[in-house]
Amino acid sequence: MSWNPALDPEIPIGDAVDAIETVIAPRARDLGGFEVRRALPSAARQMIGPFIFFDQIGPVEFLSGQRGIDIRPHPHIGLATVTYLLQGRLHHRDSLGTDQWITPGAVNWMSAGYGITHSERTDGKVRDTGQHLAGIQTWVALPEDQEEGQAAFKHVGAEALPELQAEGKTVRLVLGDAWGAHALIDLPSEMFYADAKLDPGAQIPLPDNHEDRGVYVLQGSVTVAGETYEEGRMLVFRPGDRVSLKAGGQGARLIVLGGATMGGPRYIWWNFVASSRDKIDAAKEAWRAGDWAHGRFQLPPADDAEFIPAPER
Repeated sequence: MSWNPALDPEIPIGDAVDAIETVIAPRARDLGGFEVRRALPSAARQMIGPFIFFDQIGPVEFLSGQRGIDIRPHPHIGLATVTYLLQGRLHHRDSLGTDQWITPGAVNWMSAGYGITHSERTDGKVRDTGQHLAGIQTWVALPEDQEEGQAAFKHVGAEALPELQAEGKTVRLVLGDAWGAHALIDLPSEMFYADAKLDPGAQIPLPDNHEDRGVYVLQGSVTVAGETYEEGRMLVFRPGDRVSLKAGGQGARLIVLGGATMGGPRYIWWNFVASSRDKIDAAKEAWRAGDWAHGRFQLPPADDAEFIPAPER
């Protein structure tokens, strides 16, 4: 039986109720020099399918010589990060030895498993010249039998992503299966993630082969069942309903995602996600121990001069 903390099995679905289960207004978070808008987790909903974290980064302008983004090495367990940029560049380094510039439209999947450490910076020539930066970072909770697996990083260039075009819409499939297309990265569970651009008045149906489905209005507006939703809203839809969204007069850009609900609850603390509190506590102690040579966590070889300490709480 699938698990979902916000879905009461006694609530009817289909024509008996509105198609939208939840509307989430993201919370602004200051990460030091730039702001993100966080839609997941929220008080109304922890996850959409396996997606347990959703941040809109920017858009923000960093002028020449500004520090920009400088997120020091920090750890993850029990999740996979998906970094998808719309503008700008971001330098990723991790404890596997990965040294990768993330660019617009590319997919960057980092699976933490038992533990990984990474940093995200705007350094080098990017800092010297300045840039506009915008993007989405999501976390995917791993299935329980893969939470303590090996860490991995995969990068797929924008040119390799499936792109669908029809009737005033262009959809780039970032992950998974949807609308008859299949993205390249092998995934630990059933999910999909797409970047959809709609001309004014264009319509797009939600994929009907996934239990959980959500839409984040990145730009413009959409109408669903006579109600209009502006940018900066996350819409969560009821399983089984056939739903179509119509772009407003300025068009729309949407992040569409979802998948199968998880087989049990997930705990989240700082950068850790796990199916039990004991796993979280063990990771806390390992990071605080700081045994980079022999312990559970190592620092990125090319970025090992500093790290973010664990919160006290």
